[in-house]
Amino acid sequence: MNLRENALEILKETSRTFYIPICRLPSELLEAVASAYLCMRAIDEIEDHPTLNNLTKAKLLRHISLNLQSSDENSGVDDFTYGLAGEQYLLPEVTLRLGEWCLLAPESIAPRIWDATAAMADRMAYWSQNNWHIRTHEDLDSYTFSVAGAVGLLLSDLWAWHNNTQTNRMHAIGFGRGLQSVNILRNHREDQARGVNFFPQGWDNQTMQAYARRNLHLADCYTKSLPPGPALDFCQIPLALAYGTLNVMALGQEKLTRSDVLALVERATSGFGWNSEAV
Repeated sequence: MNLRENALEILKETSRTFYIPICRLPSELLEAVASAYLCMRAIDEIEDHPTLNNLTKAKLLRHISLNLQSSDENSGVDDFTYGLAGEQYLLPEVTLRLGEWCLLAPESIAPRIWDATAAMADRMAYWSQNNWHIRTHEDLDSYTFSVAGAVGLLLSDLWAWHNNTQTNRMHAIGFGRGLQSVNILRNHREDQARGVNFFPQGWDNQTMQAYARRNLHLADCYTKSLPPGPALDFCQIPLALAYGTLNVMALGQEKLTRSDVLALVERATSGFGWNSEAV
């Protein structure tokens, strides 16, 4: 099994939501997006690790950031994970293989992915060290940009790199923020159980729902601005699932059922799109 095939297997294990649209991308773009997703997933596993303390998380994330910032065309797999050996028995496979994901990307776009991953690792280190303490709307905007809005920008740059075009970068940020805020709503109880609350002071589920929908509206604008092709195909599935999740949560369900997911994916991939009222 070559690196690309193995990367898709790991992707399937870590996110079925993104595995489906990534597999549908043309070859070179697939490698770039898979590389970006797995790099981000690698550092996200550190931020979300259940047993590492926050200072250790911050230290590891900053170490990875420095590794990425010092990398070039001569860097090998081990150069990207230098300094992680002390925690290797605690970290998952997707994190320990960060170097492979970094080298999966085509050379012409790989440095942009490394830069985005390094910046996100530094931001995650900040939030880990501060125990994800969110007090205000501005704090929430900062956090959702750190871990998702910036991903929207990176994806926008990958589409532009592949098609030699430009997209609306502010709407791309909304795409990432919208998906992340839906995740915050879906995981709210679990986060509270581990002592973390991503809701600003005074916010309830209804307020966070409104925040999510405002950003998903920007995601709608972003997606509708994309021409027919792989970028549009990629964005439709997670956006449809985000809307579907908000809708079932508004009805009192915690998450989408498997049949809901299959129906939404079928609708998004068959040319019917989605709407914010129907699951």
